[in-house]
Amino acid sequence: MDSLTVEPVATKRQRKQFLAFPWQVYRDVPEWVPTLRSEERELAGFGHHPFFRNNRIQTFLAYQKGQVCGRIAAILNRDYIEHQKEERGFFGFFECIDDQPTANALFDAARDWLNGQGIHYLRGPTNPGLNYTMGTLIDSFDKRPTFMMTYNRDYYPRLIEGYGFHKAQDLFAYFGYRHMLDESTAKVGAISDQIIEKLDIKMRTLDRSRFLPEVEAFLDLYNKSMMNHWGFAPMSPAEVRHTAKGLRHLLVPEVTAVAEIEGRIVGACFGIPDLNPTIQCINGRLFPFGFFHLLRAKRRATRVRLVSTNVLPEYQLMGVGLVLMRALVASGGHLPIEEVEYSWVAESNRLSMGALKKGGAIPERTYRVYDWDPPNSSDTTA
Repeated sequence: MDSLTVEPVATKRQRKQFLAFPWQVYRDVPEWVPTLRSEERELAGFGHHPFFRNNRIQTFLAYQKGQVCGRIAAILNRDYIEHQKEERGFFGFFECIDDQPTANALFDAARDWLNGQGIHYLRGPTNPGLNYTMGTLIDSFDKRPTFMMTYNRDYYPRLIEGYGFHKAQDLFAYFGYRHMLDESTAKVGAISDQIIEKLDIKMRTLDRSRFLPEVEAFLDLYNKSMMNHWGFAPMSPAEVRHTAKGLRHLLVPEVTAVAEIEGRIVGACFGIPDLNPTIQCINGRLFPFGFFHLLRAKRRATRVRLVSTNVLPEYQLMGVGLVLMRALVASGGHLPIEEVEYSWVAESNRLSMGALKKGGAIPERTYRVYDWDPPNSSDTTA
């Protein structure tokens, strides 16, 4: 295609084009929810974000006859390389028209940039890393995504696989519904009580008056509990503080749970109200009034996304996760919540999947992370 070109994003105009392109791709898709614009700007490397203190990103735009027809980012995640001891780069922020040559040109650009950094293996999408949004939706395109979960056109898996990517890992979103509470409580209630008594666990919710110390304690718990998780790279203290700052006023204490043993936090989970219906209404704009709409919406939400459940490794086989789930249901029972999404859970995380199934949760959506390996490479399962 002679008119197809791919250019690195270098100017203010191109940055605006990069950020605006999703509105072109999804203009006729009612299920799509825009990313909060200020957050997308930072995560794409156009603003200050602590992720990029140690990592690098290069964004690209594809043009046909002068019109934007695709975008992508190549990401050098040194945190991942240092932790996993694997020389693999990443792509993210992929959006494209339904055209294989355009997708191929974008992936070529990302690969070429990473090759220049000495990296020849590719994984994605990550936006920009595992601790943010990641994965390509491969089913349930007729459903609106939950807060901070990805959504994409149904032809994206075909474009990615058409380039030569293969599945690295599937990530699942499990759902639980209010009408299932009596049955699930009966299943786990007695077991949970036994675990609490045996381990002498003290349960509480997030203490908003000690927000920063709580966040720092959660960081320590999160990094220790995820150390051997597939694809994990630790979040820096600066990243956690930055993320927490954005979520601080959106958290609802009733959908958090903290487990302590002898004054030490051994497990924690927290949920975030699904604010996507409101984000659709404000079209991704927090300012000047969007933020106030989100604050009003957080206690009216009928869906909650359980973002993270973490237990220290030495307690992971003792049922602490089950205790956390039950406590969360109990503390949030008076809120108008009709459904909870537990997301995401990697297919390699057998422990979490087993606990969710035991509690009656149902897997309803699947997101896929892809790998690309050089031809003749013997390593196709990195």
